[in-house]
Parts: sequence; C-alpha cells; structure tokens
Amino acid sequence: MISTPTNAPAAERGARARLDRYFSISERGSTIGREVRGGLVSFVAMAYIVILNPLILGGFSADQAALDVEGGWLQNTQVAAATGLTAGVMTILFGAIARLPFALAAGLGINSFLAVSVVGQVTWAEAMGLVVINGLLIVLLASTGLRTMIFNAVPHQLKTAITVGIGLFIAFIGLVDSGFVRASGFQSPPVELGEAGSVATLPTLVFLIGLVVMGILMARRVKGALLIGIVATTILALIVEAIFKLGPAAVNPGGWSLNTPTLPSSVFSLPDLGLVGQFSFGAFERIGPLAASMLVFTLLFTNFFDAMGTMTGLAKAAEVADAKGNFPRLKSGLIIEGVGAVAGGATSTSSNTVFIDSAAGIGEGARTGLASVVTGLLFLASMFLTPLTQVVPLEAAAAALVVVGALMVAQIRDIDWSEFSVALPVFLTIVVMPFTFSIANGIGIGFLSWVVIRALSGKAREISPLLWIVAAGFLVYFARGPIEALIG
Repeated sequence: MISTPTNAPAAERGARARLDRYFSISERGSTIGREVRGGLVSFVAMAYIVILNPLILGGFSADQAALDVEGGWLQNTQVAAATGLTAGVMTILFGAIARLPFALAAGLGINSFLAVSVVGQVTWAEAMGLVVINGLLIVLLASTGLRTMIFNAVPHQLKTAITVGIGLFIAFIGLVDSGFVRASGFQSPPVELGEAGSVATLPTLVFLIGLVVMGILMARRVKGALLIGIVATTILALIVEAIFKLGPAAVNPGGWSLNTPTLPSSVFSLPDLGLVGQFSFGAFERIGPLAASMLVFTLLFTNFFDAMGTMTGLAKAAEVADAKGNFPRLKSGLIIEGVGAVAGGATSTSSNTVFIDSAAGIGEGARTGLASVVTGLLFLASMFLTPLTQVVPLEAAAAALVVVGALMVAQIRDIDWSEFSVALPVFLTIVVMPFTFSIANGIGIGFLSWVVIRALSGKAREISPLLWIVAAGFLVYFARGPIEALIG
C-alpha cells in the first residue's frame, strides 16, 4: 500500500490514492517512490540516445554527416532537440495509456539502416516519409488486432527465449559500450577482451568498478541499487577525467566511448525544432514503387518484431506478464508503439520504439506506467538541459545494462529443454540476438527453425497458421538483399 502521512492534507491523500488506482501501483507491489526512482534510472540509462542519435543521423557539418542522394544532411543540434521531444512525448503517452514501465526512443537499428542504406537512394525527407508509412502500417496492424494475434500465436517457450536472448543482447551491448569487449580486427577470434586480452583503459576500469558496486548493492537488496551505482560510477568518472584528461575515444583510443564526463560550463540550452514536419512521400517517385516498397517492408519487419521481442522481455522482467507471456493493455501498447514510428518519421529522428534500456528502470523496481511518465518528462527536460545529459558517461549506463541482462537471463529456468524440437529453436533464438546484434534476427531464426523442425518432427498441427505466415515473411526478410538486386 502507498504510505501517506496521516497529517497530510486530504487533497494530497486523495491525489495519491487516485494515482495509485490509475496506475495499479499497489496492485503490482510497487510504490510511488519506487516508480519515480525507476523512471529516473530508465532515463539515465537511455539519455545517451540524445547524443548518439544525432551522431548517426546528422553531423555538425556536411563533411561529417550522412549525405542523402541530393547532398542534403541533418544538423546535429536539430536532431538532438527532436530526439528529446519525440522520446518524451511518446514515453509519456505510453506510460499514461498502456500504463507499463516501457520507455520509447529512436531505435538504433533503424536509424543506422536509414543513414547507411537508405539515404544513398533518397533524400532525408523521403527516407523519413518511408518511416512514417512503416508506422502507419504498424498502427493499422495493431488496431485491427492482427498484431495482437501474431503476438498470441508465439509459443510461450519462444517468448521466454526472446526474454533470455534480449538479456544476453543488452549485456553484450553493455560489455561493448564499455570497451570490455572489443573487435579483434581478425577473422578469428572476431572479438576479444579489452585490448589484446587485457583491461588497458581507465574508462573500462571505471565500468568494472561500477559493475561490482551495482552487483554488491543488488545482492544486498539495497533500494535504489542501480541509481546509486550509476551516480557513484559517474562521480568516479568525473574524478578520473579531471585527473587524466582522457577525452573521447574518437581522439584518444584510451578515452571514453561516447561522451566525456565533465561538468558543463552551462546548464541550459534552447532547442531547435526545425526538423519537425520535414518528411516527404517522394521516394516512390524517385526510386520506383517496388524498390520503395521493399525498403518499407524491411523497416516494417525490423520495427514490428524488435518491438514485439523487447516488450515481451520487459513484461516478463517487470513481472506483469502471465504464464503465456501476455501482459495488460497489450493492444493499446502495440498501437502506441506504432504511433512512435510515425512520430519518429515526422520529426526526422527515425522510428521511436520501445527501448530495451528501460529494463534498467524495471531492475530498479519500476512496475507501472508512472515510471514511464517520469522518464518522458525527463526527456522533455533534456531538450533544455542537453549539457547535463552529457555528464553521465556511457560506461556508467553500460554497467547497469549488464546487471539487468543478468536478471533477464534468469528466465531461462522456465524453458523445458527435454524436447529437442523445442530446445534447438529456443537456443537459436537466444544466441542469434547477441551474435548478430539484432533482436529481429533472433526472432526470425527462432520462428523459422520452430516451424521447420516442429513440422518435420510430426507436430505440424500444433503450429499456429499465423506462425507459418510470419515464418514465410521472415524468409523474404532474410533474402531481401538478392530480392532488391533482382528488382534493381
């Protein structure tokens, strides 16, 4: 139950009670304080997107930006402001309507796809128009109930495998972001520990200290363990940078992965929202309807199944999913996630989707949409407080991701490994996600292997017709390269 001082004003007690009922805070075993704390941790773990998204989509000048087919480019400061705006609005909407502790922001897979593969063929405005169409299709699928039907058709063993795979995936993200795992530069092994098998940089050492601190606090069941750990790691990082002047890794190989932890000279900055509304549907005329449709198909499959997998994993982590992996207000959540894709295209920030990093807030104890409202408000504030968002280094957030990954992988205990026609598809789902750095790839390989192996093992009648259709769609998805070459 919520604890309100007996001498608090009646109006305050009434407001707290209404807030508790609306978000089902007590019903889910949480408190308002825990939700606020969880929302703060989610924002801290996700704040890097306000810095990283502009670096992927835009630049400070044309020579360092992704140029479109006409030589156009997106300005870094405009992308940063629009990123905070869109993430804030969509996360608040998701929290208030779906009432789940999931935060939304620009999806890293799709923004990279746009910058690397799409804008060489179309303009940035036309690329964002394709993202808007992708979002509208997702909203249509969700509002008609088809997206929910597909979600429900997934066997619970695969849903659990998706959760476990995402746990490994976000832990791998944390290990890579911290520099603890790096590309070796050789075909075999493709990755290695640190530099030539050694922890050779101070930022990676800061990450390891933060990981140990968070692990101890979690083991001792300290309230606010992740938040305390992130703050402590950030303070340590500030001290290290003040002494050694490491700078960013782009300049110094032994430097910080993304942002350098230094106290800002100014706190406030005015946002430039000039990119809002800058999208066009001219791609179909420029490259033809077949080629444009193939790009939309790729966006749709990536967006659709990345979000489905992420929401499945987060719902289980938040303990709001039932035995079959379904969770409250599933349909409304899927619709709003689709609206996030539309909003991302309309603001030139790329498709906004449920962010796996919000698992950090769930690990802190968030169980309801109130946490998402808090995260969303902080994203809106980030438009004006951009210098402050750059204080927390990626290494501090990375430690929290590894801890949360460990919590999610624990779901593996619910999988029955005794039947191999289940074990192999489940195993492939789990390992393909981190190995290919894609949630959608893991889901696709899992679906395909499930359908083929189960069917040829005499269990075809147990497979939902929808799963057959989705598996066929994934065949097209994985063969999209040769298909695009055939259609020019």
